[in-house]
Amino acid sequence: MTGFGSSVDPMTTYVLVPGFWLGSWAWQEVASAMRAAGHTVHPLTLTGLAERSHLASPVLTTGTHIDDITNLLAFEDLRDVVLVGHSGAGAAVTGAADRAAERIARVVFLESGPVPDGAAQIDLTGRDDVESGLVDGWRYPMRSWEEFTAAGVSLEGLGPRERALMAGRATDQPLGTITQQLSLSGAFEKLPKALISCSFPVDQVRGLITSGHPLFASLSGPEWELHGLPTGHWPMLSRPADLAALLGGIR
Repeated sequence: MTGFGSSVDPMTTYVLVPGFWLGSWAWQEVASAMRAAGHTVHPLTLTGLAERSHLASPVLTTGTHIDDITNLLAFEDLRDVVLVGHSGAGAAVTGAADRAAERIARVVFLESGPVPDGAAQIDLTGRDDVESGLVDGWRYPMRSWEEFTAAGVSLEGLGPRERALMAGRATDQPLGTITQQLSLSGAFEKLPKALISCSFPVDQVRGLITSGHPLFASLSGPEWELHGLPTGHWPMLSRPADLAALLGGIR
């Protein structure tokens, strides 16, 4: 496991993609610390979320969010990028890395994982949970703290300030950005990858990989690095300085 603050090229470029309900605001402390260390950092708000919530509609899809990422890479002409996806951004990050593999140095899944060809994010998130929580048939609002706890989602490290921030800024996730199936070319499979696990100890993750658990078995290849950052499901809020240092050691 790579330690915090490992020596790397200070000009490493990172694109940070938030999970469900969040925008680039969630990365503010992480991005500030990484820029202070010399990195180039692009936190991204996906279409329909946060400051782009006025664009939310039932027609948005996972493909829209893949376009958000690949357009940033293309129009900023970003190369040798460490592409970081948190939680529910797994499908969009997988699809974008597959489409723009020539621009990617490594894909990092933070409390997340790759979505296989032909699958959708909802297949990993849980279809029943999403569909039972919909508003207007297409809006998936952030769950309550009690619902997160009941579902086994760790809230460790989220104090009153962090919870108020999330509750005040969270925006509904458009359903189509969760349900569209990916169609991959195979380019993603060849890219170097890393997992940062916060809710599960790394040793437990290794055990799940070895046992062939369907959500972890694909992490077994030599292209994978495994890292641990013990905290809850939202480390960018609960341990931003430590997350920034850990990401700064991944390229």
